[in-house]
Amino acid sequence: MEKLFSYGTLRSKEVQRRVFNKLLTGTPDQLLGYKLKSLQIEEEFGMADYVVVVPSENPSEIIHGVAFSISKADLAKADQFESNSYKRVQVTLNSGTTAWVYIEN
Repeated sequence: MEKLFSYGTLRSKEVQRRVFNKLLTGTPDQLLGYKLKSLQIEEEFGMADYVVVVPSENPSEIIHGVAFSISKADLAKADQFESNSYKRVQVTLNSGTTAWVYIEN
């Protein structure tokens, strides 16, 4: 199993059903040393507002989210879901868990 830290859209049950065909199981966690930045992504019906994680100059800055347990196949589905504006990297969460997270590309 893999861990995927979500701070945005993938926490939505509707999005989980659409992307993974199921609901994900996860635990609340935090990502330290990063901050959220606004991002506009062109979608089928125009521009949409999202957020993306970027490194912070303040190591105590914190992003709250959920660490989901997912399979490698589900991770590939998440990669397809995320736009080219994001890249997936491994981080260590506040709990000590190693997880994947999508950050600014």
